[in-house]
Amino acid sequence: MDLACPECGRTYADRWRCECGAPLAFADQSLPSVDSPEKASLDPRDGLWTFEEFLPVGAESEDRVTLGEGYTPLVEAPEWDATFKLEYVFPTGSFKDRGATTTLTRAREVGADRVVEDSSGNAGAAIATYAARADIPAEIYVPAGVKESKVKAIRRAGATVTRIEGTRQDVTDACIDAVKDGDAWYASHAWNPAFFAGTATFAYEVAHQRDWSVPDAVVTPLGHGTLFLGAYYGFRALRDAGWTDRMPKLLGAQAAGYAPIAAERHGEDAVEQHNDIVDGIQIREPVQRDRILDAIEETDGDAIALSEKAVATELERLHEAGFYTEPTCAVAPAALRAYRDRGVIEPADDVVVPLTGSGLKG
Repeated sequence: MDLACPECGRTYADRWRCECGAPLAFADQSLPSVDSPEKASLDPRDGLWTFEEFLPVGAESEDRVTLGEGYTPLVEAPEWDATFKLEYVFPTGSFKDRGATTTLTRAREVGADRVVEDSSGNAGAAIATYAARADIPAEIYVPAGVKESKVKAIRRAGATVTRIEGTRQDVTDACIDAVKDGDAWYASHAWNPAFFAGTATFAYEVAHQRDWSVPDAVVTPLGHGTLFLGAYYGFRALRDAGWTDRMPKLLGAQAAGYAPIAAERHGEDAVEQHNDIVDGIQIREPVQRDRILDAIEETDGDAIALSEKAVATELERLHEAGFYTEPTCAVAPAALRAYRDRGVIEPADDVVVPLTGSGLKG
């Protein structure tokens, strides 16, 4: 399927960025033309690929690069008066497998013989693992100070790890330079539209698990917006197809000190502190910034920044309640409390929060 630029309208057979510099999207992401969702043939035993008809990749089942990922549990969390979707039960321990399965499927479809990715950990581990499944060599660019447990996961999948000194943006720049040399395909969780096609399945699963209803609000971590925008694209597609009657309010949770969307919404004074334990979303220049802001605007959503103390406290609460997650994951439940305190979420609102990464990652 061709890729299109939402900004200038150019189309491409396969490219990671438009000539104008904007991120690309699949030209057609509409849902199957059936009269109602009840008439769709959906079998949760197929995991994420239950929604194969909704996906712009993997039309031929032999092209799919899969480890049985997806259709994660949706469980009640009484202490939070919310429902948690346990995204940390994926094969590599994070929701990034949603995008990795579709991205490596796309890589196989276009004949990529080597892939590269830049990541602070989870996306790199997911891409490395699914590249191994596809038998495609992978190189993952990571920050020099990334957690050793995440580097081990990448190396054990057979990928090459390249450490880059400097900021998170320096890591991306080094990876893009390698792509420009023309010797690798960019399997980016921030740029590649196939990755967002995968994370959109989060919304399809939530709606299906709730008998085709959507919650009042969804609270997600927000760095590059991989899951936030995936949820937006998925819920929007369901609404536009008439499968659901509305979209949930999409609420982002950023790390203080790394919160450009929250700063845009509430001013720099709202994000003066630094939250260094939330390493998975330390993104100061998100590629999809404008689309994130559009998603917030369209859903009457918001983004706020969370302090290190608030996240550390929430992480303890999660562990004590039996949800063994990594620190970055705790930013969304912490934000849920803050949104309630601000009146953004009402006491009677029905809320879904994804728990995005496993505590086994260290």
